[in-house]
Amino acid sequence: MDYSDVSTIAAWVTEQGLKGASEVELMTGFCAACRNAGLPLDRGLALMDTLHPVHEGRAFRWDSEEMVETEFEYGPSSAGEAAANWQRSAFYYLWSGNEKEVRRRIGFGDPIDFSLLDTIAAAGHTDFVAIMHRFAEAGTIGEMDCFFSHFSTKHPEGFSDHHLAILRKLVPVLGLAIKCIALGRIARTIAEVYLGEDAARQVMEGKISRGKSERISAALWFSDLLNYTKISDRVPPEEIIPLLNDYSEVAISAVHEAGGNVLKLIGDGVLAIFKGEVPAETCRAALKAEALLREKLRVLNAAREADGRPTTDVYIGLHIGDVFYGNIGSQDRLDFTVIGPAVNEVSRIASMCRSVDLNLLISSDFAAAIPEEQRASLACVGRYALRGVQRARELYTLDSARLNN
Repeated sequence: MDYSDVSTIAAWVTEQGLKGASEVELMTGFCAACRNAGLPLDRGLALMDTLHPVHEGRAFRWDSEEMVETEFEYGPSSAGEAAANWQRSAFYYLWSGNEKEVRRRIGFGDPIDFSLLDTIAAAGHTDFVAIMHRFAEAGTIGEMDCFFSHFSTKHPEGFSDHHLAILRKLVPVLGLAIKCIALGRIARTIAEVYLGEDAARQVMEGKISRGKSERISAALWFSDLLNYTKISDRVPPEEIIPLLNDYSEVAISAVHEAGGNVLKLIGDGVLAIFKGEVPAETCRAALKAEALLREKLRVLNAAREADGRPTTDVYIGLHIGDVFYGNIGSQDRLDFTVIGPAVNEVSRIASMCRSVDLNLLISSDFAAAIPEEQRASLACVGRYALRGVQRARELYTLDSARLNN
C-alpha cells in the first residue's frame, strides 16, 4: 500500500460523507478499501457518543470474515457492569489519560490488559491499535467529545510502522466524515424529542421561517392529569417529576402508537394532532389512542399502587377542525405548533371533564366525523357553554368513560 492509495481512500470517504452515507457504510467501506489496497486489516470498530435521551452513543464494527454491516447503540456507561466494562477498555485508557494512541502486539507477548483483547487473541489476531481523536470545546456536543477507533490484524508480523503511519493519516478523515453524519442524526433526534416527529421533519426540511404555516384539518387531542395540583401539594418534591414522567409516557406513547403527533407538553397537559385526508380515519386514530391510553394506565396505576406511590387518571378532550400548523414566535424564538379556534375549543372541552365527572369528552364535530359503527358507542352528555367559545356545544362521551378519583 502506497501513499497514492491514501489519497484515493481519503477522497472516497470525503465524498461519501458529503453524500450522507451512514456511519456503518463509511466504516465498512473504509476498512474494505484499506484491506484491498494492502493494509492488513481484519477487524475495525469506531464509536462516538451522541446526544440522545436513551442511548449514550453508537458504534460501528467491521470484520473481514463477516460480510454483514454491524452497528449498535449503547446505553449509559456510568454505573454497574457497563461502567466496569468501559473502564477496562483501551478507549477509557486513552480518554482518561494524555495519550492519543495505544498498541498491543498481542501475538508477540504484549499484555492482554484491555477488554476484548482476549477475544481477538483467541481468534488469531496478532496486533491491536486503538486511536482517539479528541474534539476542541467548540466541537463537543453533550458527551460527544472525541472519536474512538480501533483496528486489529491477523498478519503473522502484525502491523508495520508503514501500516500505522497510513492509519494515522486516514483515520482522521474517517472520523470527520462520521462526525458529520452523527451531527445530522443528533439534530434530527433533538428536533423529534422536543418538537415531535412530524414537526421535526418539517423543520429539518427547512420550514423554519417565522409565520410560515399551512391550514390543515386535524383531529385534536388535549389531555391533562386529574388532581395534579392536589397530588403535587401532598407528595414529596422528589416524587413530582417521576409522577409526571410516568403519566406523560403513557399518554405520549399511546398517541404515537396510534399515529398521532404530540406537539406540546403544557405542564401536565398534552396537545396532540392526528393528521390525514379522511376525517373518519383521523378520528378513528384518536379513539384508538384513547383506548391504548386506558390500557397503559391500568398497568401503570397497578404498578404504582403496589409501590405505595400516588396514582391518578387522565382526562381527554377530542375535537376536529381546521387549524394553522407552522412557525409562530419571534425572530429569536419560534414554536412549531397549531393555532386557531379549534385548539382553544379542545382545551376547553377537556377542562369540562372534571365538571361532569368523565375522563373523556368529545365534540359534536368529532362525533359526526367518526365511522358510524363507532358512533353507536357514544352517549350525549348535554349542551355546555365553553369559556372563550361563542356558542354552547353539545358534548359526547363513551359509555365506559368515568373519572377514577
